[in-house]
Amino acid sequence: MAVQHLSPLILSDDERAELTSLTKRRKTAQALALRARIVQTCAEGGQNKDVAAKLGLERGTVGKWRRRFVEQRWPGCMMNRAPARLARLTTPASKP
Repeated sequence: MAVQHLSPLILSDDERAELTSLTKRRKTAQALALRARIVQTCAEGGQNKDVAAKLGLERGTVGKWRRRFVEQRWPGCMMNRAPARLARLTTPASKP
């Protein structure tokens, strides 16, 4: 099995401080705090499977947030795409 080469995830000092703040604040939404922990742990190095094992998550979950952070930085991790999906599912069907 070939080893997948991951894009390096390097945090600036400001990004690291913001992620640390999010993980420690009591008022941060749990999903957002989890994404911040994933990104921080990925920045420490290692494969997605190692990060997933350390945090008790699925490898796909870690891969999703690593990829989104590398492509869009932190604003990309803050977006939640579920409302669009929900709206599409709740739109009344057209009558024939």
